[in-house]
Amino acid sequence: MELFLLSNGKLSGEAELLGYAKRQLLAMIERRNITSAVFVPYAMIRGDYDQRAGELSQTLGIKVTSIHHAESPAEAIAQAECILVSGGNTWMLNQMLHENGLIVPIQRAVREREVPYVGWSAGCNVATPSIRTTNDMPVRNSVVLPALGLFPVQINPHYIDAHISGHMGETRDERLAEFCAVNPSESVVALREGSLLHVCGNDLRYFSAREQGFKVFRHGAETREYQDTSALRSLVPFTCH
Repeated sequence: MELFLLSNGKLSGEAELLGYAKRQLLAMIERRNITSAVFVPYAMIRGDYDQRAGELSQTLGIKVTSIHHAESPAEAIAQAECILVSGGNTWMLNQMLHENGLIVPIQRAVREREVPYVGWSAGCNVATPSIRTTNDMPVRNSVVLPALGLFPVQINPHYIDAHISGHMGETRDERLAEFCAVNPSESVVALREGSLLHVCGNDLRYFSAREQGFKVFRHGAETREYQDTSALRSLVPFTCH
């Protein structure tokens, strides 16, 4: 199994989509001799699917086709060499995955055929057991359906611990602490902008373009920042580096 779980699609001031992870993605494409990818754009509510597919094709140097053109989305996944899942609204994305019958086909493609899965923002969220740690509004409905469960721990992408002057609502840390209080047996990995988790076979690695760490939230435990995945050894079935 190979997963690239990215906090976001672009860094501030960066023109190229997935640019901060381009080196790792191109290395994977070359290693696997990948020539094409299927793009799942359902999280994009206001964007152009084909334009985004074109941006991805330019970044990755392969043919990228949006799944909305497929007569059978499930068959498109069954034939895919690589699966790319866009950021946007996580609620919309997860609902559309269920409505188009793609949960099981994606799971089988990734786990059985070892098709690489690349998801950023919302695409990262749906790779976990559920979308309960998304930052997005439930614009489509308020039912929390199971997600793909490719990665066994909840992730909070776009994590930020800054305090905004004059903002009287809960901070991100407080929201994640609430999740852990309600779900004391679960943990949350908080990924800052420009960072990713990479699962390759049985190995798990962390990368940050800004050389920042990630945080792990657990109920009743001190929240700390880490630079490598050793903090996740008790939470994942992978070898942590």
